[in-house]
Amino acid sequence: MSGDETADSSDSIAERPTVAVIGAGISGLALTHELRKRGVETVTFEAEDEPGGIIKSRTVDGHVLELGPQRLRLAGPVKSLLGELGLLTDLREGNTDQPLYIYQDGKFRVAPLSVKDAITTDLLSWRGKLRVLAEPFTAGPQPGESVEEFLTRKFGREAAHRLFAPLYTGLYGSSADEMLVEYSLGKALERHGIERSILKAVLPYAFKGRDPPPIVTFDEGLQRLPEALAERHAAAIEFSTPVETVEPVEDGYEVVTDSGRHRVDAVGMTAEAPAAAQMLDPVDDTLAETLREFTYNPIIVVHLASDAGVIGHGCQILPEADYETLGMTWNASMLDRDGVYTAYMGGNKGSTGADLEEQSDEEIGAVAAAEFEELLDAEASVLSVHRWDPGMPAYDRSWAALDRLNPPDGIEFVTNYTDRAGIIGRLTEAKRVADRLGTK
Repeated sequence: MSGDETADSSDSIAERPTVAVIGAGISGLALTHELRKRGVETVTFEAEDEPGGIIKSRTVDGHVLELGPQRLRLAGPVKSLLGELGLLTDLREGNTDQPLYIYQDGKFRVAPLSVKDAITTDLLSWRGKLRVLAEPFTAGPQPGESVEEFLTRKFGREAAHRLFAPLYTGLYGSSADEMLVEYSLGKALERHGIERSILKAVLPYAFKGRDPPPIVTFDEGLQRLPEALAERHAAAIEFSTPVETVEPVEDGYEVVTDSGRHRVDAVGMTAEAPAAAQMLDPVDDTLAETLREFTYNPIIVVHLASDAGVIGHGCQILPEADYETLGMTWNASMLDRDGVYTAYMGGNKGSTGADLEEQSDEEIGAVAAAEFEELLDAEASVLSVHRWDPGMPAYDRSWAALDRLNPPDGIEFVTNYTDRAGIIGRLTEAKRVADRLGTK
């Protein structure tokens, strides 16, 4: 029996709804996978000619480069999916136990992610470390509070500014003072059942010395994962087929593409908010206008080749250091990717960031290489410059619009702007939505 037949096996498929999945990035592919496992008739539309969305791998001058996520954590949902796809034996493991650094006051300082590092790091003064210990006596997130205000109140200004804010906001390229905690970090705490003290929740695990899930990738890059999902469900996916609009019809919707009109009972929307707004305007113009309110941060990913030889996962660079580079992944060390380093630029750095976006790829690459050489005291050459626009959800104050995001029955969002970002979050949300759609 083929993998596709296994995914489709169900004696009640005729009684299930037909679902259109818009987008074949990891969210759309995971949703397609979960729906078809449940016997739901599914058709997936993808504008590009390849699967993956932001998970894109390229080979340049013999170097494997990741244009989006740089590695996987082999946590439960990821391990389960890889097992279903027969990919576990193809993994290559990275170096999980290497440090992450914060660049502060002209020096790379260890980000304390363990009890030992918390004691020995020079990122925080002893006064700053002692202030962190007062966190259990502070209240949980407050309405209207920014991430910076929340972290400062919980851990003190020094730890908030030097450690917690960079580690959290670095993913989004946002400033902590622009992010509202109730729509960003607060949701993560809620998912983990943390109402008041973060330290009380995490310290038992830290003292037990529980190892985090290993870091993994594939020899040919992370795009192997979405490619395997697309191969499994090839009969249900239409590539190079952009969706123009979704239109309401009696007891369902019509998805309009250049290949025709496709009648479905429900829609799983995985596109970015601006694209989703355009597609859903005929369904609900108020919903579309709400989607248009969400702000994104354009992110520029620059891959460099160097013999720097530094050991670690990478670094976050504090804003006062006044570099265009927001942070780096040291692929050469973390994943044994020979000589490869990934620099991230852009974000919401105001006028400086806007000026950077207007520069050519060659100019941006030159800036990234020059800053790398200054920071790491090693020569670097540019392998690739890639721009993500709209980039990452900013989770800034515009995200208060989430309270007004009320899609009609049969429209489900499976996206990193309505739920948890990251591959694990995408897989988990796809399962939840598939459960809802599979029982309609």
